[in-house]
Amino acid sequence: MSELRWHPILKEWVGVSVNRQDRPQMPKDYCPFDPGSGKVPDHYDVYLYPNDFAAFSESAEPFDPSARNQLFGRTGARGSCDVVIYSPDHNLLPSQLGADRWRLVVDLWTRRSQELWANPDIACVYIFENTGEAIGVTMPHPHGQIYAFPFVPPLVERELSGASDYFDSHGQCLYCALLAGELADGRRIVAQNDDFVAFVPFAARFPAEVQIYARRHVDRLENLTESDRTNLARMLDVVRRKYDNLYSMPMPLMMIVRQPPVRGEYRYFHFHVEFYPIQRSPTKVKYLAGVETGAGTFLNDTLAEDRAAALRAVEPVA
Repeated sequence: MSELRWHPILKEWVGVSVNRQDRPQMPKDYCPFDPGSGKVPDHYDVYLYPNDFAAFSESAEPFDPSARNQLFGRTGARGSCDVVIYSPDHNLLPSQLGADRWRLVVDLWTRRSQELWANPDIACVYIFENTGEAIGVTMPHPHGQIYAFPFVPPLVERELSGASDYFDSHGQCLYCALLAGELADGRRIVAQNDDFVAFVPFAARFPAEVQIYARRHVDRLENLTESDRTNLARMLDVVRRKYDNLYSMPMPLMMIVRQPPVRGEYRYFHFHVEFYPIQRSPTKVKYLAGVETGAGTFLNDTLAEDRAAALRAVEPVA
């Protein structure tokens, strides 16, 4: 069973999906993403796999936004949940994929985004990756996910509100202004190429948080040029290798690909990728505890300028 329940105090939807309770936890003797499993082709480069334990599905009851007007409102969780399998190699780390394979991943993100944008039931396409047992990953095979929501999630709405306010008051894109400021300062830049810049944001919330911004103002994946996609893949490759070389260990992290909602005009939105690593030292993990979880205020134990300098100094060797 999957459904959405309205939280009238926080004014946000909460997904309830009891079938996810039964998903496997880091199985050692079987992986559905491996060739030969019967679940995927025997030969593939990258592959889109429908999530076996989907929180949102096309067969769910339709989403009714008016349910938020009820004190105990509930509605259907119609949407989709896909797994993006990065490689047939079960033991390959994302940092070992290489730029050519990341380009295949970017192309798959783009194709699936275009398909979902054409679906009238979808309001927001959310591409992400969880990596590492410390994050709570249940399947070790290298993969990410694509969720298609029938609503716009609250943090996306919050980001859009901030970008819209800045555009209205300054007449320019907030992301373009931030990128120009980061490039002018230089201390928090991690890596850059012709089309993308990676930096630790001034107000980073996670230790060694990195954001990748497109140099030109572009809103979503399907509007990236061939050069953009190639250089995005190269930047993803560099950042992932730097992360795993920072402490000489696979970095537990979350990766988020930011696009605007499906419907509406968002000329103030700027395509970008965000990384939330939780390792604050080789032996210490940053937990989202009472202040972050209960108050929504992040406390960062590291300085953005220091983390950027450390990441710059790390060679992105394979």
